[in-house]
Amino acid sequence: MTSRRGQRGPRVTPAILRAGVRVIGRRCLNPALPWPVQRSRLDRLTGAAVLPRGTAVAEQTIGGVRAEVVSGRAADSSRTVVHFHGGGYCVGSAGMLRAWAAHLSAKAGCRVVLPEYRLAPEHPHPAAIDDARAVLAALLGAAKPDSLVVSGDSAGGGLALAALLSRRDEGAELPAGCILLSPWLDLTRDQRAVPDLERRDVLLTPAWLDACARAYADPQAWSDVLVSPLYAAHVGLPPLLIQAGTDELLAPDAESLASSAAAAGVNVTYTRWPRMWHDFPLQAGLLAAADSAVAQAAWFVRQVTASS
Repeated sequence: MTSRRGQRGPRVTPAILRAGVRVIGRRCLNPALPWPVQRSRLDRLTGAAVLPRGTAVAEQTIGGVRAEVVSGRAADSSRTVVHFHGGGYCVGSAGMLRAWAAHLSAKAGCRVVLPEYRLAPEHPHPAAIDDARAVLAALLGAAKPDSLVVSGDSAGGGLALAALLSRRDEGAELPAGCILLSPWLDLTRDQRAVPDLERRDVLLTPAWLDACARAYADPQAWSDVLVSPLYAAHVGLPPLLIQAGTDELLAPDAESLASSAAAAGVNVTYTRWPRMWHDFPLQAGLLAAADSAVAQAAWFVRQVTASS
């Protein structure tokens, strides 16, 4: 186990962070670059965040999948959040989520598991969903369902929801709740359909999302509910917390899921942050809006696992 100590970093104005996120988008999420180059650049630019004092990061294999386990000083090992990172199913890693996980652990008193699921195009669909299901099965086999929350951001949000739907359809036990940050839930949607969102999104571009979708799955499979879980029936799901910014290409996915799940009788909390960009909660410790989003996620975790 390695211990990574630090204090909360200085707050940064939204304008400065917006400019920094735009740099990440241009330098890393560029469909003209090979996937290994995108991955290495993204890891370098997002993996050096300062973590709250007393944070511990350990490596573990869960269900045959390597994962990082992030725990704050007061974390209760009986309360777990398993979070699947974003990156269009093609880039990203646990390191990108360490800061968010550490702040959530500190506020919710939980451990956060960050699986390193297999990435496309080397491992196209269904490799990622197979890994997600294996991790969930292992965690739910070793603990009470009401002590576990599944979570994901961006493509990881789609992966988390697809794994949840798969377990529901199998009649398997479900976790206590699900957190989705800026989820990518519909690979069929034309990302150029709302030009205003395309203009305001400082991180994602339609071209990059299209390249990711094609690397992840054959276009004929995009409407499959395990690829685009927005098309599934959402009845019978545990409580959902959905967070998104208004200035992101994937905002319609979050809104559509909130409407569909609520209509199906699911307990849904859906929060939109004005003028915030894609995956803004990942800037926890730097951005006030991100800290607010993490505080809401911590409240949700404590609420749905209260009986564990």
